Amino acid sequence: MGPLTYLAIYFICWWIAFFPVLSLGSRSHAEAGIDLKDGGDPGAPVVHNLKRKVITATWVAAILWVIVVVFVKTGLLDKMLGPMDSGLVA
Repeated sequence: MGPLTYLAIYFICWWIAFFPVLSLGSRSHAEAGIDLKDGGDPGAPVVHNLKRKVITATWVAAILWVIVVVFVKTGLLDKMLGPMDSGLVA
């Protein structure tokens, strides 16, 4: 695998980590008891803390990425899944 493949795997791991992290620690206006008089969405977070969530998703993705790379490089993935047949006749 080349460096671009590793980067693509990290990119996918980052997005997989980012979406669950978005909901961590968020309180909506309705949960906080804030009345929205100007027509705002009551489900919107009061404070989004997006910078902290991006940083958290980055280190979680790094851990996931290391696990995936170890599985691929050591051949554990092939041992778990068995030989893969592409179904194409040569």
